[in-house]
Amino acid sequence: MKRRSVSVCIPVLSVVLGCACALSQTPRVPAGPDQGYVQGAAPTPASGDLGQAILEWTPPALSQLSGEAVAKESFALDRTMLAAAAGLMPDSDADLRQTVAKLDGVSVHMLRFAVDGQADPSQVEAIREAYHLRGWKHVLNSTSLGGATHGDITDIWLVLDGANVRGGVVLVETPKSLTLATVAGNLSPVDMLRLRGHFGIPRFDSDGTSR
Repeated sequence: MKRRSVSVCIPVLSVVLGCACALSQTPRVPAGPDQGYVQGAAPTPASGDLGQAILEWTPPALSQLSGEAVAKESFALDRTMLAAAAGLMPDSDADLRQTVAKLDGVSVHMLRFAVDGQADPSQVEAIREAYHLRGWKHVLNSTSLGGATHGDITDIWLVLDGANVRGGVVLVETPKSLTLATVAGNLSPVDMLRLRGHFGIPRFDSDGTSR
């Protein structure tokens, strides 16, 4: 069974990376002094979009941190790209495929910092505050203790419509890196857990998640 999983994961990864490479060729242009950056000429979110998961929007502080990073990578996957990747998943991942079918898209931003440096704490806190101001529900703030991930801090925000999740953000900060992943779709809390570790979405411990 392990051999089968490995052989299937390779083409899935190839599809995702191929899509990401194509998107990386799209020019990034400023969306305004307080709106961060977006892909191409996508519109910035208006005030009426504050309760929605806008894949193209990132907190302004992320742009500041991006300028301080020694390495960075950003990519987005739309519904078509995600469906192509899901089609290559094994039958044993049926639950994950059902979750992927509910997604409208995923966007991921990964920053790495110098060996003797780290993300500016004030800028990271500004990212957290930005989602608070948008009215998103902060359902997790945890610090990993012990092992290679000592000191990792994970935050999760959700856009809720009753019991349904319309989108979410996972922010993982380590001493030398920061990853911000945004998902949009008609999901459930269980779907968010299933997406951990897939499509660039960081793994996180569900312990401590408020419900």
